[in-house]
Amino acid sequence: MNKLIQIILVLFLIFINILTPSASAAEIDNGAQIFEIHCAGCHVNGGNIVRRGKTLKKKALKKYGMDSLEAIASIVINGKSNMPAYKDRFTTQQIQDVAAYVLDQAEKDWR
Repeated sequence: MNKLIQIILVLFLIFINILTPSASAAEIDNGAQIFEIHCAGCHVNGGNIVRRGKTLKKKALKKYGMDSLEAIASIVINGKSNMPAYKDRFTTQQIQDVAAYVLDQAEKDWR
């Protein structure tokens, strides 16, 4: 049942992204706040203190097929390797906001 809920959540995020292709400033600002509290410890300025090459920089996101809201949201939901899953800690909106923030910052080269 858990897997079904995860699939539904990812499909919902994809559907939301189709209807609203660009994130609002409020979503990005909210994503920034969440990122600073929960993600920046390991991903300072889009880096990765645990696995150097697996950064949140545009080039790495593209290389690993993580350069979309859906892909980033999936990692936030399910975790991967040393990164924990946040599906039980974040709302659907928070997940979407963090994904939007990461993509926005990657486009700006984390400046």
